[in-house]
Amino acid sequence: MTPGGMVRVGLWAALAFVLNLAWEIAHARLYTLWTEADALTVAWSVFHCTLGDVLIASAMFALAGMVLRQADWPDSRPWTGGAIVAMGALAYTAWSEWYNVYRAGSWGYTASMPLIFGIGLSPLLQWLVLPPVLVLAFRILEPVLFSQKSSRSPIPIDNSTRGQP
Repeated sequence: MTPGGMVRVGLWAALAFVLNLAWEIAHARLYTLWTEADALTVAWSVFHCTLGDVLIASAMFALAGMVLRQADWPDSRPWTGGAIVAMGALAYTAWSEWYNVYRAGSWGYTASMPLIFGIGLSPLLQWLVLPPVLVLAFRILEPVLFSQKSSRSPIPIDNSTRGQP
């Protein structure tokens, strides 16, 4: 991997950490651990889950790059790359939630957790909501942090239909 590629992955992982930490804190009360464990155990669990989310996000970033054959996919193909990230992370999360709740017993849901086919809605929404936010934040911060002059909009716009009836 090139130094530029490492920088991109590092920025992606840092953004994934911040966004997923906020999400994990927000939905912690939907898991039984919140009422069954002490504050230190809850804090460790939130941190541990956030690190897992960063691994998922980073693996999906790499997967999108491999599928699209473009390491700069957040710049060149943000919608397609973001969809790959969301679909891959959503599929993994659905399996992981099912396995850890129903097979391994690693965690459980409270009665407040909305379910879809027995899987918690909050962790599923996490991977539908956060990938587009990650792409947008990446597109905003990359040129600012790395002094790149960019004429592109942080919000991807399809210009192919402009001027057509």
